[in-house]
Amino acid sequence: MFPTKILLAVDGSEESMRAARKATALSRGSGSELHVVYVEPVDIAGPEREIYPLETREDLFGTFGRFARERLDELTEEVRKSGGDITQAHAKVGRPDKEIVRLAEELGAELVVLGSRGFGTIRRALLGSVSTSVVRLAHCPVLVVRGDEVAEQDRAFTKILLAVDGSEESRAAADAAAEISEATAAELHLLFVMETAPLNPYAPYLGPEAWEVSADVLEKRNEKMRAFLRREAERVEAKGIEVEEAHLTSGVPAKEIVGAAEELGADLVVLGSRGLGAVKRALLGSVSDSVVCHAHCPVLVVRGRAQQTEEQPADVQARTAEVSPG
Repeated sequence: MFPTKILLAVDGSEESMRAARKATALSRGSGSELHVVYVEPVDIAGPEREIYPLETREDLFGTFGRFARERLDELTEEVRKSGGDITQAHAKVGRPDKEIVRLAEELGAELVVLGSRGFGTIRRALLGSVSTSVVRLAHCPVLVVRGDEVAEQDRAFTKILLAVDGSEESRAAADAAAEISEATAAELHLLFVMETAPLNPYAPYLGPEAWEVSADVLEKRNEKMRAFLRREAERVEAKGIEVEEAHLTSGVPAKEIVGAAEELGADLVVLGSRGLGAVKRALLGSVSDSVVCHAHCPVLVVRGRAQQTEEQPADVQARTAEVSPG
């Protein structure tokens, strides 16, 4: 059953508390363990590591460790008030994204849930966020709960939009969406986006007439896409989950996914993250990055373990200061 162990990252923000309510509802619906982590943000690296002597760094981490435990106690009490049955609480000191990813790995968590602090489109694009970093680095699916979510329901989700593309990651996302739909009794919608591009890749070099495509060719392509979407729906329904509707559209995938989610009134988008590699992802971005940044509702990004192993930087594996809750 997806998932069996949930790691909820909290920081006291409104978005964090929304994430806590979603994680609590998911935990109840799936019978999962619920772990909570708070990370006191401290990042002494580079020149600063040389400036501060070891004794000073240890004193700093000890002081911030006490802050972390105190704040964790406050936040876990808030989670319990929302109905959360917490299996274990963890206080950490360091860079939030790295500590969340490391703890998820150590616990064998099968889902990380966290809020996304709203900066607005331009600042999100320029500054990035902890949530974006965790999505890129975590070994398991990550649920990012946006602060501009409108509705609050007693159950975790009521309408799920699953974006499919036939990839291995997409199929893993479909499995996750089906199980969440079953656990929460949410409607499940499928979406496939045909990327807008000339059918002849050499068209720009061959003149305007190369862009012309016959209606017959277009219809054959569209029929293939409809058949693909039907197969994806049948695959989900074979698990005993009813697909409310399958949607076919064309355009820029991230933009179409975000637009369809808003039009449907979805309160969860689920999609796989295609591996580009760390450098290409940094240069080009990805569909999942864009959807996480721009969707109006929570987004669940599902990745494969092999992909994570290739992309995860070595420093994520290195040990940093860790504080055990008292």
